[in-house]
Amino acid sequence: MTDEFMGPPWQMDWRLDALVGRDALPENARNIVDEARAELVTAKDPYFRGIDADGNLPEGMRVEPVRSSDPKGPRVLYFDKGYGWLVYSFDRRCEDPQILVYEVFWQEADPLEFPTPPPAAE
Repeated sequence: MTDEFMGPPWQMDWRLDALVGRDALPENARNIVDEARAELVTAKDPYFRGIDADGNLPEGMRVEPVRSSDPKGPRVLYFDKGYGWLVYSFDRRCEDPQILVYEVFWQEADPLEFPTPPPAAE
């Protein structure tokens, strides 16, 4: 152990119900969650503080506070263009800082099928 503050990659721990939720997802969704996880554990600041701090996330991912009135509280990482999210907090302690995932949600995209317009009357 060193006395210096540790940096990425961060440790990640899951609440049991969040882990069960992740494991219940279809394989393609679990892969998307794993990609989101990889972005979190390698981020310099997992809270993505500041203006456009999450700008380097892949397209379809963004981070924001769960409640704007609690800027130091839990965060939501939206992924898959908003069809899924992780609710997490980051414990920035000196020894063994880690990310704790509270909730995982994903819903498969179901694009609306609009009926084709009727042919124009002649």
